[in-house]
Amino acid sequence: MSQHDFNIANQTASATRLDLNNALGALASLSSGTEAPTTTFANMLWYETDTNWLWVRNEADSAWIRFAYFNQTTNQLALEDNTDIVNTSGSQTGLLGNQTNATWQAGTSTLNSLVSPNRIRLAIEALNPVTTTSGSAPYFGARAFASFVGSTGNISQQGNVSSITRTGVGSYTVGFSVSMPVSSYSVIATCNDNEYGIADIKTRSTSGFTMQIGNRGSAVIDPSNCFFSVFC
Repeated sequence: MSQHDFNIANQTASATRLDLNNALGALASLSSGTEAPTTTFANMLWYETDTNWLWVRNEADSAWIRFAYFNQTTNQLALEDNTDIVNTSGSQTGLLGNQTNATWQAGTSTLNSLVSPNRIRLAIEALNPVTTTSGSAPYFGARAFASFVGSTGNISQQGNVSSITRTGVGSYTVGFSVSMPVSSYSVIATCNDNEYGIADIKTRSTSGFTMQIGNRGSAVIDPSNCFFSVFC
């Protein structure tokens, strides 16, 4: 770790040799130190040892540009948040950073950037054309479905359904793989046996619901196959 003004003075041979070695040492260590070099040059590199950031001097030699972070514990390179991605002409095409929730929910920006699964969910919910809301976030769309055998509860096909348990004749407990955002969702259930086409939803929670299948005479029975969809 050393810094130098990179100016070799007119001096004795031994002093010149020492001066050159110090200058080369500064070059080799990227002028590393806890403070920026006193003498700077356009496009100069400086490694800040107390923060582990590598800096580049701008071409006007008027300011430092933060370039990269070096994790000295894991020996890994990292880039600063909100670093632009550019093409060969220097025009921005993307962003290594997190755009605001408002930007994602507006859904109009074409700038590629990092996004978390939660922000994708919030953006989808915000872009749904519906006025019914829970809190500040709108919900709309089929969030789960399944077809299953009435006599056993065995699932034939499903989406976002973790389990269906037959608790009695025509009675079932359904669990979701991913919980619903609210418990006030709608369940539409049908059966392939026309005689037993009435589903009574007994309880609802964000993690699942219970239902009972009956006929027009209110008798409960296991239909051959049942189908349901959950909307929220």
